[in-house]
Amino acid sequence: MHATASVTIVLAAFVGLVAFFWPFAVAPGRLGASYAPPLIFGVLLLLVLGVVVAQIADGGIDAKALAMLGVLSAVNAALRPLGAGTAGIETVFFVLVLAGRVFGPGFGFTLGCTSLFASALLTGGVGPWMPYQMFGCAFVGMLAGLLPRARGRAEILMLAGYGSASGYLFGFLLNLSFWPFSLDPTSSLAYLPGLPFTEQWHRYLVFDATTSLGWDTGRAVTNFVAILLAGPAALTTFRRAARRAHFTAPVRFDPPAPKAG
Repeated sequence: MHATASVTIVLAAFVGLVAFFWPFAVAPGRLGASYAPPLIFGVLLLLVLGVVVAQIADGGIDAKALAMLGVLSAVNAALRPLGAGTAGIETVFFVLVLAGRVFGPGFGFTLGCTSLFASALLTGGVGPWMPYQMFGCAFVGMLAGLLPRARGRAEILMLAGYGSASGYLFGFLLNLSFWPFSLDPTSSLAYLPGLPFTEQWHRYLVFDATTSLGWDTGRAVTNFVAILLAGPAALTTFRRAARRAHFTAPVRFDPPAPKAG
């Protein structure tokens, strides 16, 4: 990955971390719940555009890759309603993890955002939670593209393990988006501005474990089983598509053939 694309993705990841972890630095009264999601959504759209432009400028993504992005976003948007809302089962991460693995972190980041955006429009799930869901899936796809090299059975096991971990990661991040506003301030799990970081962190860990651990486990198990069973065939399909589309293929100009004397 070239320097421009790398810097853009790092910037996008940093903004995403700020969007999730701001409760540990800013009191809710200073960052209102009413205008924070629209602001984050606007910044996120600019970041997605920046990642795509940087990838195009560096030669990491072309028109064929953009077409693949559109197809996979549509596939994920169609798959998500099949599992979302049932015991934590999520069908969107299977494609996201494998596509991020094959096409790279920039593609994975963008696919995570566009998949959730298309899904929200399809199912009517547009709300203040949407930009956080987009960022959460963007992190899942981006990190999949940064996993170490491996082949064969070792790669499938690595991706299945990552898919399982990403189920917990997604839930952990999404809980941060509403934790400061969802509990009675007198609760021992509530967010209280001014507490030391360690105590605030402990409150959140207990809140996450007691409210969504079971739900996140359903997502983690679904990801693990889906990647373990269907991952090899999907990886082969994605890699064949990448080769046939010649993503990032070098441009070569052959000299003209000499004229016959």
